[in-house]
Amino acid sequence: MRHFLTLSDYSKEELLEILELSVKIKNETKNRVFKEYMHKQILGMIFEKSSTRTRVSFESGIYQLGGVGMFLSSTDIQLGRGEPMSDTSRVISRMVDMVMIRTFAHSKIEEFAKHSKVPVINGLTDDYHPVQLMADYLTIMEAGLTQDLVVGYVGDGNNLAHSWLLLAAKLGFELRIATPKGYEVRQDILDEANIFAKQSGAKLLTSNDPKLAVTGATVVTTDTWVSMGQEDEKEQRLKDFDGYIIDSAMMKRAKENAIFLHCLPAYKDYEVSEEVFEGSQSLVFQEAENRLHAQKGIMVWLDQKRDED
Repeated sequence: MRHFLTLSDYSKEELLEILELSVKIKNETKNRVFKEYMHKQILGMIFEKSSTRTRVSFESGIYQLGGVGMFLSSTDIQLGRGEPMSDTSRVISRMVDMVMIRTFAHSKIEEFAKHSKVPVINGLTDDYHPVQLMADYLTIMEAGLTQDLVVGYVGDGNNLAHSWLLLAAKLGFELRIATPKGYEVRQDILDEANIFAKQSGAKLLTSNDPKLAVTGATVVTTDTWVSMGQEDEKEQRLKDFDGYIIDSAMMKRAKENAIFLHCLPAYKDYEVSEEVFEGSQSLVFQEAENRLHAQKGIMVWLDQKRDED
């Protein structure tokens, strides 16, 4: 049983296969051709963390594929009353065809997948955000920037940064991550990425210098400085992240044809200036739309693999 929990579980060939499938399905959608790849299948969507883009993209995506999405908040199911994740998995996975989970600890989704009878997709955990990275790379493909790709990530060493590390390490491009001191990526995930990078030829650089990360980059990206659950840290974080804003001066250090990406929601004039966010180099809304298409590719690919087993 294949799940989609972290990019480390996939080869370069498999990731590109999913992305090519996503492109195919997106082109069909744009041409108003809706093939029922997942006819009458049910996607159970468990949300312990709320989200705009994740819910709308998965629910719209499964519907366009011929199935239906079932929204399950933690307050609606027995998880909210203390039922073990293993028991919830063994019940729900007997009643649906696929499960997407957006939660906190990554160990929770691993426990669910361990006991699940159907494929499980990671909609976000505290450690990883793999579906977002598939949408990001799809956007990069559409911008024609996959050759000699250099990504400059500036901000928090969080789940997004971790997934950027794994994507770069698997696909073999150059990634530079700049974080303030004390907000670096997790060392164990960096170590894992470096092992993959030796095989793919990827170049991974981590530092505390945002200018170093952005200079000569073809893609500049960031994330919110204060993620969900960190609201009580906001005042301190705003001080610690001073100088890490992606503004026009920072973008000028990148290649002339560089694009700006942000997974949203964005807090303007914190991690990104209004001018950059709304500027001609910004592809954030194309990127947001690509969550829909990349996730359809993931769902169809997982379903096809299950049929092959």
